[in-house]
Amino acid sequence: MPGPLFDEIAAGGGSPEAVAFLVRGERTRRLLLLRELLDLLDADPGILGPLDARTVWPTLEAAAAEAPEPVEELLLSPQVGSWLAHALRRLHGTASGPPLWADAGQIAAVAATAALHAGTHAEVLLPARGGAVSLPALGTVRLPGRNGDGFHTVRAVVSGGTLTVRQAGGSDIVVRPLDGAESAHWLPVRRLGTGPGTRAVQLDDLDPYRDLDEPIAPGRLGPEELRAWQGLFDEAVAILRRGDGSGPGGLRPEEISRIVPWRAKDGDVGLPVPPAGLSASTGDAFASMVVARPPDGPALAETLVHEFQHSKLGALLHLFPLIEDDRTEAHYAPWRADPRHLPGLLHGAYAFVGVTGFWRERTRDHGADPEGRAAFLFALRRLQTRMVLRTLATRARLTVPGRRLVTRLSETVDGWLAEPLDPAVVARARASAVSHRVEWRLRNLRCGDEDRKALLEALRSGSGPTPAGPPRITPDAGGYWQDDRGRLHLLGKDRPGPAAGGDELLVAGDAEAARTAYATRLAAPAAPPTSLGPDPHALAGWLLAHTALHPQDRRLLARPERFAALLSAAPPDRWTWTARWLAGGAPRA
Repeated sequence: MPGPLFDEIAAGGGSPEAVAFLVRGERTRRLLLLRELLDLLDADPGILGPLDARTVWPTLEAAAAEAPEPVEELLLSPQVGSWLAHALRRLHGTASGPPLWADAGQIAAVAATAALHAGTHAEVLLPARGGAVSLPALGTVRLPGRNGDGFHTVRAVVSGGTLTVRQAGGSDIVVRPLDGAESAHWLPVRRLGTGPGTRAVQLDDLDPYRDLDEPIAPGRLGPEELRAWQGLFDEAVAILRRGDGSGPGGLRPEEISRIVPWRAKDGDVGLPVPPAGLSASTGDAFASMVVARPPDGPALAETLVHEFQHSKLGALLHLFPLIEDDRTEAHYAPWRADPRHLPGLLHGAYAFVGVTGFWRERTRDHGADPEGRAAFLFALRRLQTRMVLRTLATRARLTVPGRRLVTRLSETVDGWLAEPLDPAVVARARASAVSHRVEWRLRNLRCGDEDRKALLEALRSGSGPTPAGPPRITPDAGGYWQDDRGRLHLLGKDRPGPAAGGDELLVAGDAEAARTAYATRLAAPAAPPTSLGPDPHALAGWLLAHTALHPQDRRLLARPERFAALLSAAPPDRWTWTARWLAGGAPRA
């Protein structure tokens, strides 16, 4: 990869030339994976079970010879990428799913779809799930009279852009997937326009491999939901078009391949991010993303930038090893509720350089920021992202390209930190960042046993606090927790109402009243200690209020779990003294 193109990507942005280079790398990877699959099927044709393995490769080869460009575009589609990676994991025993022949047999659907694009003739057996036959990146053929999720085969003939499904004892089903309208037998993949002369983005609610895990059934969006997505996407595109798309935080909408609307599932309890703002992507499907429908266009635009950053870094990781790590979940990520391993931290930092740049652009775009929150979000994210980059620079085992990446990202964020903003906004952002980190530590870290024992002995004896030992990582099993104080800092409310709680009082600047409110909440019989100990939100608030009253005690906020470890030996009327003692500011009792 030419150095200047690498540096564009490494700084968080990417010109069309730089992104095109990543796409070429993905093409190479996709062909290598396809070759591996075909080699495995050649070695054991029985993998395809009731399907006819002999017809697949000749069909695909003939289509590629006749129409190489559309067939290559098909092979580069997110649908083929996700399926291919899943099928290989199945064959290597590291994933689960439907009958293996049905998973691996999707290669026959790829071949049939290639023949449709090329206009060549083919006769193939295709896997079907219940009444659905999936054609990657085109849509779903619906079979009448089929219920349930059972897997079976159907015989199909492709000729001149038409696909005919032969039904034993029934009428043939004939569809034109390339240009046919939605009908009783054909559901096309919907597309969202990005502007005249540019590629549309798929809104995929059909493909069985559109999720990040096992195959799933189609989940067609209703008319109202479809209209909502179209409106949000149009608004997001208009926002993104107001930038050049190449700098950190920029995005050319046509470079997105697919959006998959996310739907809640039974296993979603304990998510480390809020379900309303959930989005995700995989390196197996470049420029594709799973997204929960956001509340407005700016939120969708931010999400698209965020997830495309993940795609760019995923493609870069396919070209260069960037980090070596044992994937121990031990590090603070300001955008998650749980500890992260260093590779995840690298992905998060890269994504949030994009998010930070997005909000930086909006500080000059009042049409996309009618409520005036962009400056706060820019100030907050530049602080948080720089902290994570510092963790990566000092704690991660980075390769030479990895260190170059972290250096370029740090240069980008350092430049942003030097940009002037309203001091009041910067102060709110800093307070929000500190608040989140303190509460995260109280929820995910504990004072080590020996550290706690030594601290308690020192407290009882009246000697000075003992040096801090390493904390014990005990992630909060409850998943995502709402950062209520961060929301108030974002809103910038400085006048609490008559029934204000500790959060409202603290954000408004009344630290004394806030500390009293938090202490009352912590002592209330209706709020007993949780499995995390005392209520971590209220305890974090108490510490924040205390250090606002005693700024010299701010060192408490670096290791709040040490204060939490002392509460069993300190009654509430001694908390202030205990906090001052732990920070080194109280006289010996």
